[in-house]
Amino acid sequence: MNKPQKVVVITGASQGIGAEIVKAFRKRDYRIVATSRSIKPSDDEHILNIAGDIGDPATAQRVISEAITRFGRIDTLVNNAGVYIGKPFTEHTIEDYAAVMNVNMAGFFHITQRAIVEMEKHASGHVVNITSSIADAPISGVYSVLAAMTKGGLNAATKALAIEYAKKGIRVNAVAPGIIKTPMHAPENHDVLGAFHPIGRMGETSDIVDAILFLDSAPFITGEILHVDGGQSAGH
Repeated sequence: MNKPQKVVVITGASQGIGAEIVKAFRKRDYRIVATSRSIKPSDDEHILNIAGDIGDPATAQRVISEAITRFGRIDTLVNNAGVYIGKPFTEHTIEDYAAVMNVNMAGFFHITQRAIVEMEKHASGHVVNITSSIADAPISGVYSVLAAMTKGGLNAATKALAIEYAKKGIRVNAVAPGIIKTPMHAPENHDVLGAFHPIGRMGETSDIVDAILFLDSAPFITGEILHVDGGQSAGH
């Protein structure tokens, strides 16, 4: 009997790292459920794109429900959606705080809770959280309190969930990137940003994608926070 085609749900999937994650899993013949605020419908019958605010529980419910209706199962969830607002701590507004918490924390909580419910039905599944190296390796001059608070929280949640669901066949891991070349960073800043990494350059989106794919294919790894940051988390 043929094995069923695997299904991955990817948040923050319309551009940058998220868009590359979609391409990579599709090349591996996964069926894809991709979501972001601005994502457009796909012409590929194996890709279901759903637009919405990932911090809204109604969006999370719609993504998971439509994934099950269309494809029948969820094997992997990649929590890639994230917001970074760089300001001195005392200059953050309540709107800044709400925006970061909405995507980085509520966006993780609602969809992960619903995805794990479906994974439990098959006693298998994998959750990958995209966090940040800056959560445990702050850099002088880089304003990162809200990022550290939320992404650090995801690192802690990764380990807690990994232990809670280890005996239920569900793995939970994280990838903690350094500074990656995406549309967020103007090319004229690449040299300066690359210097924050001991390796001396910025990361590529492919570096993060490769780490996700590795963890997804490593059944004896759970509770791991894999730093893909050119040595940034090791020290300077």
